[in-house]
Amino acid sequence: MLTSNASGHVISNRYLLDNNDRAGNATHLAHCVPRRDSTNPDLDRAKCVLQSYPLIDGHNDLAEQYAYFANDSVYSVELDSNLDMVWGKVLSQVDIPKLRKGMLGGQFWSCWVTCQAQYHDVVRQTLEQLDVIKKFITRYPETFQFVDKADDVMKAFQAGKIASMIGLEGGHSIDSSLGALRMYYELGVRYMTVTHSCNTPWADNWHVDEPTYNGTVLNGLTDFGKKVILEMNRLGMIVDLAHVAKKTMLDVLSLTRAPVLFTHSSAFRLCNHYRNVQDDVLLKTRENGGVVMVNFYTPFVVCSPNNKPTTELTDVADHIEYIKNLIGVDHVGVGGDYDGADSFPIGLENVSFYPELFAELVKRGWSDLDLQKLAGRNVLRVFLEVEKVRDSMKSMNPLEDHLEPSEQVDRKCRTTWY
Repeated sequence: MLTSNASGHVISNRYLLDNNDRAGNATHLAHCVPRRDSTNPDLDRAKCVLQSYPLIDGHNDLAEQYAYFANDSVYSVELDSNLDMVWGKVLSQVDIPKLRKGMLGGQFWSCWVTCQAQYHDVVRQTLEQLDVIKKFITRYPETFQFVDKADDVMKAFQAGKIASMIGLEGGHSIDSSLGALRMYYELGVRYMTVTHSCNTPWADNWHVDEPTYNGTVLNGLTDFGKKVILEMNRLGMIVDLAHVAKKTMLDVLSLTRAPVLFTHSSAFRLCNHYRNVQDDVLLKTRENGGVVMVNFYTPFVVCSPNNKPTTELTDVADHIEYIKNLIGVDHVGVGGDYDGADSFPIGLENVSFYPELFAELVKRGWSDLDLQKLAGRNVLRVFLEVEKVRDSMKSMNPLEDHLEPSEQVDRKCRTTWY
């Protein structure tokens, strides 16, 4: 039997939750006590843990669906209803009923536009996607709360709302402008993926690592790319290394002053896809204090050397456990990539199935605290530490460097002041 607590999150009556220490102070530590009549104790305990601390997913492409299927019109779509067969006549991965069933406590909503817009109208398209995200957050105030500060995540969760942050998926969206980067931060963007699946003039993307790649190679970050990372540190914008080339990962990890995220990437050792994170990079991520948020997209979960005919929830759990066992439970999270991909494991078909994933980890012996770390403690720690680095750099002036004309790939759509 399930009920909703005062904050609006679904909880299990089969477990008793005590969120206070002996003095009655809120600690947000789960103390889930099983009841004898529980018919599914693993799932009940998972739900109890997710009621105690926000589950924060690193990457969701809902805004992209509005662009493709509704011409960016938020008010023509009823997100608070079941959207199955609405987006392109397919089963919906994301709508408010599913988000509530999945017990999501926080979400980085992805602001993504195609790489084809690079050097053309990428900034306009990005602003329109930002507008979509802010519109659906505003339209459903009983469900979503816009958050641009780490401390506000818990406030939103305790109010029964989904803490809603914005991530910029692809450095191409800044059009090689540090001024544009700063303005995105002012608009509420709190992480930027350094590249999407295309190079910028200052950073290599993951395709560079593929043996068949024959395009431009920048050897990681250029000097201007290093300035981008430094300015992100100064602003307090989280650096996201999903989608970038391995050399770009290593360059960033060698120079960033703040912990990083991989908002939607999995373990390369289990699935040799170059969107995933290799072991030596995982070890560097531990040194950095960063977090790898495991992606659920089927081709990133099951592939060589572990090919199998089907991909299941347990395979995602294997990636989570692999990262935990290699670099520690403090450095793993979840980044489902829902509404940004078309193939998900059996048992994780949409956002309603997060509790089942956590139940699988309960079955594997995870403690309540470790489950909380996976859910949100780790990513929230990164968010807080990035803000601390920002505060330590307050005396530093904004960087005013510009991309050298010789590095500009396509200048046809550029004008000058002189």
